[in-house]
Amino acid sequence: MADVGHSFSGDLQLSATGDLLAVNGVLESQQRILRRLLTNPQDYIWEPAYGAGLPAKIGMPLDEAELDGLIRSQMFLEPSVVQNPAPQIVTGLIPNGIDTQIQYVEADSSQPATLSFDVTP
Repeated sequence: MADVGHSFSGDLQLSATGDLLAVNGVLESQQRILRRLLTNPQDYIWEPAYGAGLPAKIGMPLDEAELDGLIRSQMFLEPSVVQNPAPQIVTGLIPNGIDTQIQYVEADSSQPATLSFDVTP
């Protein structure tokens, strides 16, 4: 079943006809991964353990291996992410934030997918 098009912290997306945009496949997978990684634990009252809390990592000393492990473990909780081969994750510091590049295989389509984003205050 498709999700509504909604970028994390953005507005709902509309289709060309003015209806709510429906996303599925790789776009749905990327939308769900991004929401999980950028949500702080305890923010969803019905599922307090949900989320990686990447925004809370800004300003802290960066342990890339630890951060990559956190991202990978959270991605494995998403049914749309194939676990073998494991996602390839590269994180790095940028001014006032974290740059993240992820390559993984989307489960439904078996297509490789790339997700790139920055986490900034």
